[in-house]
Amino acid sequence: MKNTVLSLIFLVGAFASAQVLTPQPSPTAQLSQTVGLTEVTVKYSRPSKKGRDIFGALVPFGEIWRTGANQNTIISFSDAVTIADQEIAAGDYAIYTRPGKATWEVFFYSDTSSWGNPAEWDAAKVAATLEVAAVDTDNIESFEIWISKLHNNGATLNIGWSTTMVSVPFGVPTVAKATASIQEAMKNDPKDRDYYNAAVYYLQEGQDLNQAKEWIAKAVAANGEAYWYLRQQSLILAGLNEVDAAIAAAKSSLELATKAGNTDYITLNEASIAEWSK
Repeated sequence: MKNTVLSLIFLVGAFASAQVLTPQPSPTAQLSQTVGLTEVTVKYSRPSKKGRDIFGALVPFGEIWRTGANQNTIISFSDAVTIADQEIAAGDYAIYTRPGKATWEVFFYSDTSSWGNPAEWDAAKVAATLEVAAVDTDNIESFEIWISKLHNNGATLNIGWSTTMVSVPFGVPTVAKATASIQEAMKNDPKDRDYYNAAVYYLQEGQDLNQAKEWIAKAVAANGEAYWYLRQQSLILAGLNEVDAAIAAAKSSLELATKAGNTDYITLNEASIAEWSK
């Protein structure tokens, strides 16, 4: 009898906890991207077009829109960033927009607790706002947010649905963070990889190439078999117009890359040697 009662309790509990699982009409999505040295994350819901007219109809022109569906679309920055020359602190922001036929207003709102639009819009909570052009695009069936045009110091946040997209450029503090990191590393017994990374960064950012030359020389002196070190040394020397030294470094890199069977570096070095030998 006791076992029967226990079995009945188990069955009732199992039925009580059962749930119907069906696909959500606006499934959630998450985008994570490193931009320079800054982590950017976007969490949002993705409604689909399903044959409907979107902008100017389902999403009215001239009214603030939650920019997606369900809970706020939230963007997170691990560092302070700049948006249209406006600096906003590291943290989480709700993205709201006001779509128009030709332009949209985009708002980064510091209160992320709303389900959709805030009950009362508070201008004091707008950390940054800008106006961007609405651009025609190929049909986007499901609402989408993506990041493009990545470079060391920023990227572009894109918002698109139906046949319309807008783009929001933003900047990240890579120069300040990288410079501080390099300065700290150089005070604390730097290794050859530290010299290499610092030299390559200076080359990429067009900073002091004489300093980069000094650092890459130390990297090569510590690890002369690293053909990728020699490749970057050749580029730095070429940037300083020290052509003969650049060709010599490229030839050393080519020889080591050939031994290692690295066809990418073989091709790169051969092309540079040919260019610099003219």
